[in-house]
Amino acid sequence: MTQTLEKASRGRNPADLFETGSALRTQPEGFHARAAAVAPERHPVVVIGGGQAGLSVGYHLKRRGIAHVILDGAARIGDVWRNRWDSLRLFTPAKFGGLDGLRFPAHGDHFPTKDEMADYLERYAAYHALPVRTATRVERLHRADGLFRVETSAGRFAAPQVVVAAASYQKPRLPDCAQDFGPEVMQLHSRDYRNPEQIGDGPVLLIGAGNSGAEIAMDLAPGHEVWLAGREVGHIPFDIAGFMGRKLLVRLVTRGLFHRVLTMRTPIGRRFRARMHGRGMPLIRTRPGQLARAGVRRIGRITGVRDSRAIAEDGAEVTPATVIWCTGYHPGFDWIDLPVLDAEGEPRHRFGRATDIDGLYFAGLHFQYAVSSAMVGGVGRDAKRVARWIAAAQPRS
Repeated sequence: MTQTLEKASRGRNPADLFETGSALRTQPEGFHARAAAVAPERHPVVVIGGGQAGLSVGYHLKRRGIAHVILDGAARIGDVWRNRWDSLRLFTPAKFGGLDGLRFPAHGDHFPTKDEMADYLERYAAYHALPVRTATRVERLHRADGLFRVETSAGRFAAPQVVVAAASYQKPRLPDCAQDFGPEVMQLHSRDYRNPEQIGDGPVLLIGAGNSGAEIAMDLAPGHEVWLAGREVGHIPFDIAGFMGRKLLVRLVTRGLFHRVLTMRTPIGRRFRARMHGRGMPLIRTRPGQLARAGVRRIGRITGVRDSRAIAEDGAEVTPATVIWCTGYHPGFDWIDLPVLDAEGEPRHRFGRATDIDGLYFAGLHFQYAVSSAMVGGVGRDAKRVARWIAAAQPRS
């Protein structure tokens, strides 16, 4: 986001500024007729998304000898990580931060930065010679003549099987009350936050008290007056960067609790998933005491805005100079022109296999099979399962 809402929102609904655009772009007259004259590029499998999920699927497909192509809209592999805020680090140390087939190139107890993770993904694709097409933004997925058709910014593709490996965090979510702040209040979504230098003087209100809100609050606290609004989401009751955290407890949480206990096959996992819906994960790195010691002021969920003053459910009121929305994302799958999405825009699937259409799979979704499904260290299990299903559906020679 290159402009703040202070400059860009005049005469527009602020929510419009956070939209990444419709999946179906308006094309010049005659475009579709010309495109139809060019036969689509045919592959046995098309993987949509070149992040950790798509690369994991590609790795497991290649191990099975299944030809495929991986499409990604970014200019460079790993850009989804490079474009996040500067101080971001993974929640898990390097020993749990690698994908299947290549360990993370750092000391096992090191918590990788977002740029180190981006570079690792780029190296991973090169190391395994994965067929990634960058700068290829998928605009529509549909079916015609018995095949899936993938319309992209760089051409058309067709395949009998498709894997959607784009995480369900595509479009920033913004509540209606955003438009009630005046033009003097700078607003941005956490997706567009980079560092404290882009934030001006005056109080900063972060709305949404999950992991993103808490970590950005800690980033801003040394030089700004910071308020953090939202429900309590709970927290991991130990320091993940401490000795016991690094040596024992992180393993128990990430490889035990998140990967094996909190899954869709266990009653406790299904209850946890239902509880998480609309609430987000418990705080992993940041604890309430750390926020308090840093000077971050906690208030309840924002219930309204009056005269650019945010009003919380606990009666607190704040007049911010800057608002950072840490309110999560819409799924952003509106480019999937198939009857596979539920009323909230989420794919209907079982462990990553679409329940409505044969040949369509997903990887990297929030709680696809377990809490770890969207984590670097857990996505490989789901990718391997998807590759197994694809192999079983391949025509035998």
